Amino acid sequence: MLAIARKQAIREQLQEYKSVRITDLAAALNVTKETIRRDLHDMEKEGELIRTHGGAYILDGVQNDIDISTRRVLKMPEKEIIAQKCDSLIQSGDYIFLDGSTTSWSIARAIAHRRLTVLTPSLEIANILSVSDTIRLFVVGGEFSASSRCFTGNSAVRNLEQYFVDKAIISCRSISMEHGITDTNDNDAVIHRMALEHAREKYLAIDSSKLDKTSFARVAPASILDGIIMDRSFPIPWIKYFAENQVKIY
Repeated sequence: MLAIARKQAIREQLQEYKSVRITDLAAALNVTKETIRRDLHDMEKEGELIRTHGGAYILDGVQNDIDISTRRVLKMPEKEIIAQKCDSLIQSGDYIFLDGSTTSWSIARAIAHRRLTVLTPSLEIANILSVSDTIRLFVVGGEFSASSRCFTGNSAVRNLEQYFVDKAIISCRSISMEHGITDTNDNDAVIHRMALEHAREKYLAIDSSKLDKTSFARVAPASILDGIIMDRSFPIPWIKYFAENQVKIY
């Protein structure tokens, strides 16, 4: 198969699934892994995708979900920076909500030594914090989603409805000035929305790739936040936007 045909096949896979794995592409296209690596390298230089260890992904369109196996290894240094900033915002004795995002996995690891009460729908976070002697852990139950390693659905929403916290820390797929905080699906959006509504202080923790994008399901206006935590400095337009809406930046 010619390179032009291979790259078109890769584009089609990315458009449908948002992420691809080198091993899968090599098998499907009957070429070597090294050939696929070269194709992905060329396509990244052209700005068509973002390479990861073992594959590639795109952040494109309103349904821009990425498989959990890919997300868990993406932007790890950025997530560690965000986690340390979140740790500094949390006070001993706080009741906090952490969502099921891989960013929150990093936050959970950073706060595992703290004396806190943590509410989460995430099985992964529950596993991280279950070995802590200082964390009091509550898990929001519901239908288990293997793709996100979270409990979700109407039963999870009803379960979450009975709890209130000092601080809710959520992540999201996208945020824009026009459309606010958005997610790829309704299940995540409704959990995030309720967590924010039931929190005394509301925080969004994101890496810089989430700015100026819109996903399928709206969570809330960005103006309702008390603070937003990011891995790097915010662009000037966003600094002005948050200042106008009295949202602290970290």
